Amino acid sequence: MAVKKNQFASKFKISDEVTKALDVMGYTEPMPVQELVIRDIQMGQDLIVQSKTGSGKTAAFGIPVADGIDIEERLPQALVLTPTRELAVQVCEEIASIGRYKKVRCLPVYGKQPIHIQLRQLKQRVHVVVGTPGRLLDLLKKKHLDLSEVKYLVIDEADELLKRGFIEDVESIIKRVASNRTTLLFSATMPQQIEAICSKYMDSPDRIEVASEAIKTEDIRQSVIQVADDWKFERLKAIIDSRNPYSCMIFCNTRAKVDDLVKKLKIGRYPCASLHGAMAQKYRLRAISDFKEGKIQLLVATDLAARGIHIDQLDLVINYNVPNEAENYVHRIGRTGRAGKKGEAITFLNVHDTAKWQAIEEFTGYKVPVSKENFDRDKIEGKDKRKKQDAFKPKKTVKKHKDIARLRINAGKKKKIRPGDILGAVSNLPGIGKDDIGIIDIQDTCSYIEIHNNKGDLALKELSKVTVKGKPITVKKLKG
Repeated sequence: MAVKKNQFASKFKISDEVTKALDVMGYTEPMPVQELVIRDIQMGQDLIVQSKTGSGKTAAFGIPVADGIDIEERLPQALVLTPTRELAVQVCEEIASIGRYKKVRCLPVYGKQPIHIQLRQLKQRVHVVVGTPGRLLDLLKKKHLDLSEVKYLVIDEADELLKRGFIEDVESIIKRVASNRTTLLFSATMPQQIEAICSKYMDSPDRIEVASEAIKTEDIRQSVIQVADDWKFERLKAIIDSRNPYSCMIFCNTRAKVDDLVKKLKIGRYPCASLHGAMAQKYRLRAISDFKEGKIQLLVATDLAARGIHIDQLDLVINYNVPNEAENYVHRIGRTGRAGKKGEAITFLNVHDTAKWQAIEEFTGYKVPVSKENFDRDKIEGKDKRKKQDAFKPKKTVKKHKDIARLRINAGKKKKIRPGDILGAVSNLPGIGKDDIGIIDIQDTCSYIEIHNNKGDLALKELSKVTVKGKPITVKKLKG
């Protein structure tokens, strides 16, 4: 059977390295927004793109940006502004995956992370910086970040940046970016202040609007369950037990309700985590990571904290509380049933939320059917306990880039080790060529190097026999 040719390569003349990464990621056919913008970005055209969250816009700019990077240049060539730390991390991971075989280095920059970690990374070669305006502006004012070589400036989720009060910071950052650049602005809506920024800082931009498709009822099975507040939790357990979804997001309207629900779920031994703005950053990122990797089954979140999070193959969305804004209902349920896959969205409705629910149905233009599901009373009252063999079992994380190994070397900056020292040692190993060596990251007490083309074990074996700068080293292969 003939292998299907990657359409990104044939349509946009994407390099072999980036095409290989896209194949690994399962990106073989462009989504509508990608079809519309990639060629223009390649030609250096400024763009204003109106597109909803989850439309594939990160890859729309990530693919041409990664493809256009000169990996020999030490200063950042692309800057992406995002409204949240979570989105910065996700965008950075996406671009890093796209540029993996080209050896594109991508750095997330955001507040509440120790600044010395970011400074250490910036002193090395970094091709793409993705960050929130506050920390980026802080680095710029202290002259820790040089944007003189930036070729691509991306303003992602511009309307959300406006809502969060970042517009003045965004303008201050734009003024510090090299003028000879391609500027790309992505936004779900186009408020007047965003239009003003476009007029002031963009060069004859083309406007592209990706039509927001109506909710596809054939892809998302929607239903509403009429239930009093004091029965919601029992109904929730019955739904989870009967469906046993691999991944389910549950939305609450407040942080307190999220924490209360997670506490109850954990008592019932349901694998779950909270996600809201009051959590420490490391716990928020860990919750997202564990959920995406299938280590937990349920992610209970507020609308604000979940904004911009992209989860593949989300089986089920449950609105534990009816959202206060009709638009948030669309954002919530639109996380399932993506890319032609089937999904399900269930909303719990009490009598006090009837007016809000009617407003949502009017906004979507769809009358959501009332569930006819029969909840067995024994199961609702908890008499039918979950059987161990039917309980959620975490899947083993599938590594995307299986041919890439990451090695840890017990020598870093404190031993005066530089990237060139590691590169020289590895490139002289028998059976290891230039194309087999990926990104090198030098830290204070250790260094990391990626080895491509399934040669990780060979490099591990041979490195243990050599010295770096005349000193013996210890090498370890990292898992995952």
